[in-house]
Amino acid sequence: MAIEKVKAYFEALGRGQDVLEFETSSATVELAAQAVGVVPARIAKTLSFKQGEGCVLIVAAGDARIDNRKFKDAFGMKAKMLTPEEVLEMTGHAVGGVCPFAVENPQVETVLDCSLKRFESVYPACGSSNSAIELTCEELFSYAKATRWVDVCKDWAE
Repeated sequence: MAIEKVKAYFEALGRGQDVLEFETSSATVELAAQAVGVVPARIAKTLSFKQGEGCVLIVAAGDARIDNRKFKDAFGMKAKMLTPEEVLEMTGHAVGGVCPFAVENPQVETVLDCSLKRFESVYPACGSSNSAIELTCEELFSYAKATRWVDVCKDWAE
């Protein structure tokens, strides 16, 4: 199970005890916010897009939406989301628990959207539809092995 892989990943970093598991689903931004007890914007959602033979994972604030023009400017291609089957195949995580942790596929790039930077900490999923971990943006960048910050979202407010 992906949650076990992610827990082992954080265990190796000395953060295994910080992975939260809920009795209820956290598969959507709204459900995750309820489970954690924060505003939806603080949920760090992971979106999966085709990129050549691989994919790019964009981690963005829960209230942000992809801006197609900004996406094309940043990546040089049209935004095309992966199917649920492609997400699982590429990342090892099923939709509802997709996260940028313990992804072993070298064809997967992870980037963080600047919509996250307005928060001291955010809550990304941990490989299951009922998990999360609280991280600062710096920790998220490091643990996700992100390659860069991007500005590809809209509809969020400073």
